[in-house]
Amino acid sequence: MSISETTAPYGAARGAAVAAPRKAVTLSRLADMHASGEKIAMLTAYDATFAAVADAAGVDCLLVGDSLGMVCQGLDSTVAVSMEAMRHHTESVARGLRRAQGTAWLIADLPFGSYQESREQALRSAITLMQAGAQMVKLEGGGWTIDTVRFIVERGVPVCAHLGLTPQTVHALGGYKVQGRDDSSAARLQGDARALQDAGAAMLVLEMVPAALSARITDELARCATIGIGAGRGTAGQVLVMHDMLGINLGKPAKFVRNFMAGSDGIEQALRAYVQSVKDGTFPDDNLHAW
Repeated sequence: MSISETTAPYGAARGAAVAAPRKAVTLSRLADMHASGEKIAMLTAYDATFAAVADAAGVDCLLVGDSLGMVCQGLDSTVAVSMEAMRHHTESVARGLRRAQGTAWLIADLPFGSYQESREQALRSAITLMQAGAQMVKLEGGGWTIDTVRFIVERGVPVCAHLGLTPQTVHALGGYKVQGRDDSSAARLQGDARALQDAGAAMLVLEMVPAALSARITDELARCATIGIGAGRGTAGQVLVMHDMLGINLGKPAKFVRNFMAGSDGIEQALRAYVQSVKDGTFPDDNLHAW
């Protein structure tokens, strides 16, 4: 049975009325959500079937993350993920969305080594992923990336930036540690966030950043929607690795992760519970953070 033949059951329980299809999530729709205060629900996806299921469950944005290196390839970090792997998985997710007439906004990570050399290299890499089906690309870091963001945005590529814990440079950061705890690093994160917005970034992932700092950055960025992961509930939206929120992480899950399969009858219900919890602000639970 094809994905298109099973789309209706993804959107409603068997025998129940199928809800009216939602409108496509676009860049302008995401901006409207940010402006109105509607939380943005994002999840990672790496294949066609899970992309279709997540889309039907109401996930606003799907991220083909370089986290695929760890959850799909068994690597120790994201550093070794290749552009070919990112292209392959982006094509798979995009194909699943097309076959299921999906409406989620599709973002793909630029992998390590695909944009550090020059802004022209970054543009070539972005074009590869856009041609594979991505609607936006994500890159990590502030400072030197700001000119790169401006360069590729000016050439028609929507960009999601990423600050805080940046997994591609985890070795330089000294491990998986919370970022922005002291005044100087917090000020640097705020400055980079403003600069990335001014450069044209339309979204900004904040990873493992103190909740109060994430909320301040979110309040300062009128044109750039912040998406938190381990950064408190004060951001404009949330993202999790799909495997983590389904409780199938091979390692020890981070304390900010919630297993949405617990108490759910199946994957679709767990995905819907995640979306609802993001939308109503009950996820994440800031009390679970030690920062």
